[in-house]
Amino acid sequence: MFSKNLHFNIIFRVLLIVVTSAFLSYFIVINHSLRFSIICFLMIVFLTINLISYLNSTNKKIRFFFDSVRNDDSNLFFPVGTRNQALKELYKSMNKVNRQIQQLKIENRQQEQYFRTLLEHLAAGIITFDNKGFILHANSSAKKLLSIDVLTHLQQIERKDKKLFETINNMKPLERKLIAVSAEGGEIQLSLKATSFKTNENELIILSIQDIKNELDEKEIESWMKLIRVLMHEIMNSITPITSLSESLSNIYSTGGKPVLPEQVNVKTIATTLQGLNVIKEQGKGLMSFVESYRKLTRVPEPEKKFFKVADLMGRVHILYNSLDNSDRTKFSVSLKKHDLEIFADQNLISQVLINILKNALEANENNSNGQIRIVVTEGINSHHEICVIDNGPGIPEENIDEIFVPFFTTRQNGSGIGLSISKQIMRVHGGNLKVRSVPGKETVFCLSF
Repeated sequence: MFSKNLHFNIIFRVLLIVVTSAFLSYFIVINHSLRFSIICFLMIVFLTINLISYLNSTNKKIRFFFDSVRNDDSNLFFPVGTRNQALKELYKSMNKVNRQIQQLKIENRQQEQYFRTLLEHLAAGIITFDNKGFILHANSSAKKLLSIDVLTHLQQIERKDKKLFETINNMKPLERKLIAVSAEGGEIQLSLKATSFKTNENELIILSIQDIKNELDEKEIESWMKLIRVLMHEIMNSITPITSLSESLSNIYSTGGKPVLPEQVNVKTIATTLQGLNVIKEQGKGLMSFVESYRKLTRVPEPEKKFFKVADLMGRVHILYNSLDNSDRTKFSVSLKKHDLEIFADQNLISQVLINILKNALEANENNSNGQIRIVVTEGINSHHEICVIDNGPGIPEENIDEIFVPFFTTRQNGSGIGLSISKQIMRVHGGNLKVRSVPGKETVFCLSF
């Protein structure tokens, strides 16, 4: 409606100028009337000034409206009581737009308040900062975890804990870190996770902070309980026959609490004694071997990390796999899309982990006539690569899946139960992880995550 009225007013004024110009031409060329020519000329000047003034007035009001919008002033109101229909429609349109802007601002404020309240109620600490270290937002949980009342810049964290500051400052998007921090109630374990968010001006880092000390303590206690159960089981299995045999041998050489006489010892007694002592010796060796296994588990060497090509590692593992017993009975393949892919690790230790998993996969497929073992290498974001060993064996029962990394746990008669435990330890000292998933009767997947 406003546009129609504006067009009508402009066209009407332009037509008046055109008609008056036609009359001016008539009075000059044909009628030769000086007086009417001057009158027409003055009318043209007047109408032109009126048209310019009308357009300027309308443009001025529109410019004033957009200036108020640009300055975030949505409280401006234009009176609609004017008799000028075009202006009336213009004012109505601008007032309508203003009301819509006001409504959007109210909704945005409500949404912002909702998310701020939501962040304040989170148990995890949330900090948002820019590439210059200025903190745009920090919820109360973050301030409480860091024992800082006001957070405006990362340097405030540096004054509190320099190591924590350096960790946060060097974190990259999608990276996770664990760090121990001293607090009023003692040392706490913080889990840090960073993600990036790009705005029109710069890139922001959103950092989440969680105190996982209680969770770690629970996991540690649970791990110790599992280990103690296994240790007790193994030690009791070794000591019980030793105790029983010692008691039996003691009974052979004593009667009524008194030692037997030399003449009462015969060849049979000596043979029984030697047999019993040999059993005790073998049980003692078994117990010593068990203790040696425990020593190996607790003495994982420090990795000598360096960059190496995964393709070289796969070639080395392939050769080692072919040297294993019955390796020719199971089909083996490697999937590596990027042959120049590199990882930063100790190649010898990673080879040890892979061979250990491949041995387990071979044993799992010993009765499988169509056994297959695949190594799949995937390239992740920010060097978070994975090397997965997949086999189509019988799989791991659900009740055992949480136990396979427990030291000395094994389901095989001749297994030591420390191979996977050491493998997981090796991945941990690399800052990575060893994960497993299994579908019984279909496949088992072990993944080395770097």
